[in-house]
Amino acid sequence: MLRKTIRKNLKLIRRYRRKRRVRKKVQGTSERPRLCVFRSNAHIYAQLIDDDKGITITGTSSLTLGEEAKGLTKTEKSRLVGKRIAQLALERGIKKVVFDRNGYKYHGRVKALAEGAREGGLEF
Repeated sequence: MLRKTIRKNLKLIRRYRRKRRVRKKVQGTSERPRLCVFRSNAHIYAQLIDDDKGITITGTSSLTLGEEAKGLTKTEKSRLVGKRIAQLALERGIKKVVFDRNGYKYHGRVKALAEGAREGGLEF
């Protein structure tokens, strides 16, 4: 039991180290906000953040997909979330963003969300 706890804590520590490294370089502005991704075991969340003003412009998640996500895998839902965040950004006149993977490795659901956002019309 103790080994599982230690392993879990080490994974979190490594993720936070990666997150700090990325956030040193990634800064969102009003012209080019930060597209921040959070991934839980069951869902994925995306937000557009203006770090200059300290506000969240818009956000969406796999929880808000509704009926269109029935029977899809988590990766397919992530792609839909990417397309939805791109649609919300374009409605607000935002075409360019900075991608913040939030310490997660760029593969799987995080990569699918990024590809969905690109398909939706966002430029990274």
